Amino acid sequence: MGSSETDRIERSIVIDAPRARVWRALADAPEFGTWFGARLQGQRFAPGQRARGSITYPGYEHIFFDVVIQRMEPEKLLSWHWHPYAVEPGVDYASETPTLVTFTLEDAPGGGTLLKVVESGFDQVPPARRALAFRMNSGGWDAQVENIRGHVAKG
Repeated sequence: MGSSETDRIERSIVIDAPRARVWRALADAPEFGTWFGARLQGQRFAPGQRARGSITYPGYEHIFFDVVIQRMEPEKLLSWHWHPYAVEPGVDYASETPTLVTFTLEDAPGGGTLLKVVESGFDQVPPARRALAFRMNSGGWDAQVENIRGHVAKG
């Protein structure tokens, strides 16, 4: 096992909303896409199923959000495998070991929901792109935890 400094990204945020609401923003694929920035209309997250849709951020529309859902425990846990920062046109990432993204929900002390995001497995990403994938996803998760908080705050 690699050290946690290079193998995993961890973020946590308290969202002023009940767990049921935060769960819906995570587990409902089209709603997830609205705050994450992926076109997931007509798709659903289910264990063992793949979900795929184009990224909606300007300049990144040629990239796909592409995950295989691992586990779903309502109002507690959602996890998937994906290839981190898989952005190079024409590159087949299928032979790489994917990372695991896990969202966990807990009641926050003092109210609201504590959302934790852990992306692990970077030590298995090919060395040539490991540092960049780690750095880009570190910044990505910084933004995404704020995105979901802002999305849920809107109702």
